[in-house]
Amino acid sequence: MLASVRSATLLGIDGHSVDVETHLSQGLPAFNVVGLPDAGVRESRDRVRAALLSSGLPWPLKRITVNLAPGSVPKAGSGLDLAVALGILIVEGALPVDCLERTAVFAELGLDGSLRSCDGVLALGWAARRRGARRLIVAPCDAVEASLLPDVEILTAPDLDSVVRCLRAERPWDDIPPAPTAEVQRTHTVDMGHIRGHHLAIQCAMLSAAGGHHLLLSGPPGIGKSMIAQSIESIMPPLDDDGALELTRIYSAAGLAPESGVVRRRPFRRPHHTLTTVALLGGGSARLRPGEVTLAHRGTLFLDELGEFRPQSLDALRQPLEEGVVRIARSRVAAVFPASFALVACTNPCPCGLGPPRCTCTEDKRERYRRRLSEPLLDRFDMTLALTPPTSSATPATASEDAAQRVAQASERARKRLAGTPWHRNNDVPGHQIAEVLPLPDPVADVLDQARHMGRLSERGATRCARLTWTIADLDGRGQPNVADAHLARELREMSL
Repeated sequence: MLASVRSATLLGIDGHSVDVETHLSQGLPAFNVVGLPDAGVRESRDRVRAALLSSGLPWPLKRITVNLAPGSVPKAGSGLDLAVALGILIVEGALPVDCLERTAVFAELGLDGSLRSCDGVLALGWAARRRGARRLIVAPCDAVEASLLPDVEILTAPDLDSVVRCLRAERPWDDIPPAPTAEVQRTHTVDMGHIRGHHLAIQCAMLSAAGGHHLLLSGPPGIGKSMIAQSIESIMPPLDDDGALELTRIYSAAGLAPESGVVRRRPFRRPHHTLTTVALLGGGSARLRPGEVTLAHRGTLFLDELGEFRPQSLDALRQPLEEGVVRIARSRVAAVFPASFALVACTNPCPCGLGPPRCTCTEDKRERYRRRLSEPLLDRFDMTLALTPPTSSATPATASEDAAQRVAQASERARKRLAGTPWHRNNDVPGHQIAEVLPLPDPVADVLDQARHMGRLSERGATRCARLTWTIADLDGRGQPNVADAHLARELREMSL
């Protein structure tokens, strides 16, 4: 006898529909899984058998063959467990043949038969929905996340025995808790009001948060670089519903979904400088997983002590900084990860960090340190700023609450301007669309054209200045940029470290 149960597997952060076909035949008892399963899927044989026996359900002493179709797609993870178990029960006659019509199943099984969470439920549900599924059976801890899917009924039960009794109409399905409307506020963020002086750096931080612009801060240790960069987390603009859905899908696929089930705040990622290129960009051998650049999508990636990162890892950032995506290719599978983030970095002027006039480094040491940051990478930063110690009479900066309000208003102006386009922030607009989507008034454009003709700005630099000019105007509450905005954008880009 043959049974087919709908499920799905993850390829990167996207789901791929899978038909779990179960065949029962005479012969020596055996249990084989075919269809390019990874180690986690192959181990489902032991989990499924123990779960069925622990739940008091029949285990056929026959030859069981499970085929995961299509056979050309690698299958990963433990989310196929429940589909395999239900397929066995159908071919054994313990469940009606049509009980899973237009229904997809995703859950890991515990040895006691309990239903456990699996990575990427939202992406798996989208894949099943595209194939015509209108009901999803998931673990209780995944129900809130799955409920974000439109036009799909979410069914859940605590264990395998309960699922079987629900499918037999012997008991009702459990209720789905309502999705939370807000996520718990972050703690331990730096308030801008605690920063003295550095008013230009604070303005750059607000521009980065409002428009997604890349910012590089340089200066001696203890001057406040990291504090200014970390304060961006406290002023980032709100995340809309589409952004929350997209980030939830990413974090769920990475196994990092919040306890609430829904990501409601823009990410602020700050990896240590010892991370590998794969951890930064994504990839892996067993399954393609998103890296830090994707986990920072629609938010900020903060790299402290930029000169201590591996040069090859930093240079690998050049392509996602331009295109907003990361393309990972392996021999059997490929994936495209979104990576539209604001890069904020801090660095010391030299290995000792003191800078002139107290620097003790030799010229060779300084040159080797500078070579760790390639010119093509530095050219991707919209704003570069060398910090100097503030005077003792310097006044505190604007409090984060007030700055966040200005940033939110600037972000909303850009969002309305870009309505109907694929982009959300000024810095998302590609260079070849600038003239059409973000046209500058002629006097403002002339400022950037003149700097380009004089060799002070490259073509990339002029494009980045055009985007930054719009964000400066948005932050000041004006509908159109003026000449002063263009001059400020050019100066922020031309400042040397």
